[in-house]
Amino acid sequence: MANTAPAARPANPRFSSGPCAKIPGYSLDMLADAPLGRSHRATVGKAKLKEAIDLTREILGVPADYRIGIVPGSDTGAVEMAMWTMLGARPVEMLAWESFGEGWVTDAVKQLKLDAKVKTAPYGQIVDLTTVDFDCDVVFTWNGTTSGVRLPNADAIPATRQGLTICDATSAAFAMDLPWDKLDVTTFSWQKVLGGEGAHGMLILSPRAVERLETYTPAWPLPKVFRLTSKGKISEGIFVGETINTPSMLAVEDYLVTLKWAKSIGGQPALISRAEANAQVIHDFVATHDWIANLAEDPATASTTSVCLKFTDPRITDGAAFAKAVAKRLEKEGVALDIGAYRDAPPGLRIWCGSTVETADVAALMPWLDWAFQTEIAALRAAA
Repeated sequence: MANTAPAARPANPRFSSGPCAKIPGYSLDMLADAPLGRSHRATVGKAKLKEAIDLTREILGVPADYRIGIVPGSDTGAVEMAMWTMLGARPVEMLAWESFGEGWVTDAVKQLKLDAKVKTAPYGQIVDLTTVDFDCDVVFTWNGTTSGVRLPNADAIPATRQGLTICDATSAAFAMDLPWDKLDVTTFSWQKVLGGEGAHGMLILSPRAVERLETYTPAWPLPKVFRLTSKGKISEGIFVGETINTPSMLAVEDYLVTLKWAKSIGGQPALISRAEANAQVIHDFVATHDWIANLAEDPATASTTSVCLKFTDPRITDGAAFAKAVAKRLEKEGVALDIGAYRDAPPGLRIWCGSTVETADVAALMPWLDWAFQTEIAALRAAA
């Protein structure tokens, strides 16, 4: 019996987990106000950078006494900056449940040579936070972009902790509720939930993190791009738009466009609702199809942005080849781009459901996913 391709298609097939889909209705014309060819230190440049910081604070609900800085190197640069400048003052616990978290472990243990306690969980699970000693400095990823699992909440982090919490929130910020009183250092990048452009990272510091910077000097030398203090005091200019190195004013304008869109639709509550609605479409599909499952083993920890899936049909003997064939078939049809699992993750698919994605497009993709699966299964039968 022929497997007929669905009639309807997603209007936007971009389900990449980074860089992610641009905001609905996006056009390069929206960047016309970018001060190109001008210094980022000119009045207009500093004003744009300051506006980006202020809108970030407003939409995310960041407390007034927390500092927000635009830093080089995307989310990676922001996390490295925090680790290199703050770790070493207290014992350290490193938590990892996916490839990027494992990367922070490598940097802490092999590069900074810290005697850190490392706790890991396999793909699809997270570390039990009730076993973590938060009197240590703790480094963790809120949402595993490559594993599709996230913290359900921060209840296990005590308000009376002595250590700092350093949180990589790059695929969580804007789409998930981040409890600022539990987070001392929070990082993310523009190209995730709001679909901005790459290369720029955001670093959000609590007063406790600032105190650490002003009272602790690491044993290792710091590259210029990591330096957040001068003469023992926080470099305040970084947190009002005086960036350490030259930013792209075109990318800044793009970020401003996304922030203003976010504000126009209702801010963070609306952004969270959009991501949750997108992910729910996939969760509902998975619940009614026995050949596919969410990589996250506990629904409470399932991501609402980077939804990772695994094929469970026993007829599939080579999971990696099958998943690649499905992703390739969907891309060839122009209905889903860049949805293969991350290279270090278990074989499967990864469908971005962040706030810039339209729920109707996720819904339109599901019949195509069924079609691609059935088509590849038929190919396996024919080859047997």
